[in-house]
Amino acid sequence: MPTLRLVPASTSDYRALAEKRLPRNLFDYIDGGSYDEVTLRANVEDLRALSLKQRVMRDVSNIDTGIELFGQKWAMPVGLGPVGSGGMMARRGELQAVRAAEAMGIPFCLSTVAICSMEEVASVATRPFWFQLYMLRDRGHVAEMLDRAKAVGVNTLVFTVDLAVTGERYRDVRNGVAGGTSRLGRLRGGLVEYMLHPAWAYDVGLNGKPHTFGNLVKYVPKATSPNDFRGWASRQIDSSVTWKDIEWLRSIWPGNLLIKGVLSPEDAIAAADTGANAVVVSNHGGRQLDGVSSTIAMLPRVVDAVGARVAVLMDGGIRSGLDVAKVIASGAKAALMGRPWIWAIGARGEAGLSKLLQTFRGELRVAMALTGTRSIAEITPEIVERRM
Repeated sequence: MPTLRLVPASTSDYRALAEKRLPRNLFDYIDGGSYDEVTLRANVEDLRALSLKQRVMRDVSNIDTGIELFGQKWAMPVGLGPVGSGGMMARRGELQAVRAAEAMGIPFCLSTVAICSMEEVASVATRPFWFQLYMLRDRGHVAEMLDRAKAVGVNTLVFTVDLAVTGERYRDVRNGVAGGTSRLGRLRGGLVEYMLHPAWAYDVGLNGKPHTFGNLVKYVPKATSPNDFRGWASRQIDSSVTWKDIEWLRSIWPGNLLIKGVLSPEDAIAAADTGANAVVVSNHGGRQLDGVSSTIAMLPRVVDAVGARVAVLMDGGIRSGLDVAKVIASGAKAALMGRPWIWAIGARGEAGLSKLLQTFRGELRVAMALTGTRSIAEITPEIVERRM
């Protein structure tokens, strides 16, 4: 029998609760990866293949999990990465997420395809949040969204570069989220599933409106589903974009610029050459090209290539504070989490995410104490080793 998780303790507990509470099409949208999900699994499994090296008899009575990066103090080296359609998983989910992130003292990054607009998020945020953007064919739209971001106080832009085309996610096809599904399939994947999940239907379906993509209402005013985004993306995502376009972006964006979607030393060097402040080693959570390297496997190579020039961050596969310690030990300045925070929001809302973030910090403290490290700066490659 499945375990009854009245008091969720781990990321996997929140995932199980989110799976129970959310309509299947929404859960699979946030949970799944592209094609056979090989890279999705590798992100998690390759992190698990790293062992922390326990050290004892060290004075670890005073542990500091904080860092300073991009002019901000972080309570721990973890940020909430951009996740599309967050407001479909809980009522105005992005607002709940930014409040939880601020309470913990870590950054929150708003997705271009969030349900809540940057202006709505700014109305509840008490300090600058981050904004994630794609390169669009209409550069006027890009410039306009950057102006809006500046106007609400955003000072860190996360620019995603691994979406020249959208990867195929078979779960979305099966659930009627992706195009090409029959009308009956879309009905089964949408309306019927919503009726089978009354708690979600009341919280989000009835009381969480509007369900449009808040940042894109002007450009795709009737978009209310991931399938609508796919249609818009096929018309607007610019497949011809090159590093010259990032140089243009750098020329009009005065704040911090993070290039997300780097998965090779060569691309990391090119990103640094454009004037980016950081690169995020990322394979889009295994949601784009299946079969590519896991992010933790590629991280040390990217750090070796550009770590002396720009900050290197990583996302993908992070499920605990122990994983965060492994990521830092592998050379990253910080980690971005995606699925864990959206599972927690989908399961228990802001309170669930706040509890999960506290768990992450507690796990990180334990990992530091039992590897003999008292500060994030002391977490070095010496504290990890690959399992035989």
